[in-house]
Amino acid sequence: MAASAIALPYYVPASVLGRGGTISPSERIVMGGIGMGGRGSYDLGWMLNEPDVHWVAVCDVLKSRRQAAKNIVDSKYGNKDCAVYGDIRQFLAERTDVDAVLIATGDRWHALASIMAMRAGKDVYCEKPACLTMAQGKMVVETARRYCRIYQTGAQRLSEGNHVFAIEMARSGRLGQIHTAYADIRWRDGWRHDWLPAEPEPPKDELDWDLWLGSCPWRPYNGSYVKGGWYHFYDFATNVAMWGAHTVAQTLAGLDMTEVFFIEFEYENPNETMVTRLSNGVKLVLFRVSGSVWEPCQYWYGACGERFDGPEGWVAAADGYSKPDVSSPAFLRKYKKVLTEYTGRTQRKMNHVRDFFDCIRSRRPTVANPDVMYRAMNICLAADICEQLKRNLKFDLHKAEFVGDPEANRMRSRAMRAPYTI
Repeated sequence: MAASAIALPYYVPASVLGRGGTISPSERIVMGGIGMGGRGSYDLGWMLNEPDVHWVAVCDVLKSRRQAAKNIVDSKYGNKDCAVYGDIRQFLAERTDVDAVLIATGDRWHALASIMAMRAGKDVYCEKPACLTMAQGKMVVETARRYCRIYQTGAQRLSEGNHVFAIEMARSGRLGQIHTAYADIRWRDGWRHDWLPAEPEPPKDELDWDLWLGSCPWRPYNGSYVKGGWYHFYDFATNVAMWGAHTVAQTLAGLDMTEVFFIEFEYENPNETMVTRLSNGVKLVLFRVSGSVWEPCQYWYGACGERFDGPEGWVAAADGYSKPDVSSPAFLRKYKKVLTEYTGRTQRKMNHVRDFFDCIRSRRPTVANPDVMYRAMNICLAADICEQLKRNLKFDLHKAEFVGDPEANRMRSRAMRAPYTI
């Protein structure tokens, strides 16, 4: 009996020790999710494939969504351990064991949830657009810096081969000095400023309507909002940034922004394009494609396209391409070389969530870090303000303010409804 008592503690499962290709618990990144709808469940499935990541909790104001996400996590691990929360405040207060969070709420909550999570000591992967206003975006940057948090915005095409190739062809000078760049903004014809008729609110356990609204103005409950209808209303969304959060970030990555101090926005024909001019001489065209996201245009086919034009030729990429579009077939012969040089120079994986997790370990900035997010969002939000005011504007990129236009500067922020304030 004494011998057995001594021997038993020496049996330890290999998974606990990190053997056999497993990751020991002490080395795992403990994850939670906030906002587990369509995009959130997609990201959850993506992140669950990473062997050093372990999910322990999900949070959503809608009971059906948090339960569905729990089922996905429990099915992955073969247990019933995933905890569920309906209130982000309770989740962040109780889960001190969580290292990082996915935030895939509706746009109205992106900045506030990110700031709350970083203040609670969590690293953040936040879907785009990352903020509703410039003021919110600035607070995300400042919070990440103050609390030394890793932050990645979900502009995942910054980690996809075709887009990286286009960006690197421009950035490396292979196209010569870029004179014109294009970004797909999929611009809508404005927002709705009204609101939907009131319907009876569901039980609070099924949906906490006040929490769903968050910092947005109070509006009566209507089920269409919760089913995705919020997308069309100014109260809850942006305009250019809905797509530009991707493509403007992609385009800026291929340009030398170190000497860009001002951007001029030209309000001429906003239903088709908005031309902006960077102070280094580059023309950045925010191009609106109407109709289906796969409808071809003169610059690309598919969604989330970008293009760079230089004296040596042009290159474009968008979703659905097997390889980028180029002005010369000779460019494509450099495809593997360009990507190999990129991964060697940056030491980044061609996997956006993997870059996030690697940066959690190394504590270096992500590819879509807060500064990248803030610069791209400011350009998108400035374009929104230009469209609303229907006049040309000049924007100081470093000060994040409009030059000589107090009315435009007042639109850099929106009132936030208590208690959901920053």
